[in-house]
Amino acid sequence: MFFDTHAHLDDEQFQADQNAVIVRAQEAGVELLVNVGYNVKSAQNTLELTRKYSFIYGAVGMHPHDAKDYGESSYELFRKIAGDPRIVAIGEIGLDYHYDLSPRDTQKQVFRRMIALAKEVRLPVIIHDREAHEDTFAIVQEEGAFQVGGIFHCYSGSLPLAKVALDLGFYISFAGPVTFANAHKLREVVKEAPLERILIETDCPYLAPAPYRGKRNEPAFVPKVAATIAQLKGLTIEEAARVTLENGKRVFKIQ
Repeated sequence: MFFDTHAHLDDEQFQADQNAVIVRAQEAGVELLVNVGYNVKSAQNTLELTRKYSFIYGAVGMHPHDAKDYGESSYELFRKIAGDPRIVAIGEIGLDYHYDLSPRDTQKQVFRRMIALAKEVRLPVIIHDREAHEDTFAIVQEEGAFQVGGIFHCYSGSLPLAKVALDLGFYISFAGPVTFANAHKLREVVKEAPLERILIETDCPYLAPAPYRGKRNEPAFVPKVAATIAQLKGLTIEEAARVTLENGKRVFKIQ
């Protein structure tokens, strides 16, 4: 029983076969899934998915790529949707200095507003941090994001940074890249991180795990991530699945 804690099933890459992808996920043993919104439209799509499928929960927020489109009306919409009991987090929020699709100052401002929203509605955050580690951690600490907790998703940072995140009470989620043969530093983080703070995800349709690397990712592939975690932690895949499922339910407060 697997928990894909971060998926984007409303992405246009799933437009033609979304239901078939969801059926394959269930057949692969995915018991729970969080569909993560990234802008206003995605937040609305996410809410619709949670109403259509009983095992899908949702998160809403403004991705750094879309920060340039943010307005206070976005905040009000996210706050309204976040009141639905099927919405379990504010995300995906954070900073992305790799693509810089929104100005960095704008990304920072929106990140701070989204943390404020999370604190207002008392939901954990799902943090995106790509090549922006110093600023991301500074804002997390300055804005008190640790008060609501949450997840550094699709973790790509160093072991020292992971320890900072863990010390602040955050969970660390691993996606397809942890299965890549050259992911030595990332695998070291898995080995050192407490098992009770580890989550698994796909971040689909992106970052498919080996042996599907380069193809469209989907929730049915999350067992490959669990298998790598199990190997690195000296567990069976069943044990890794069970613990990461429990961890996910704890951080998202899913009964």
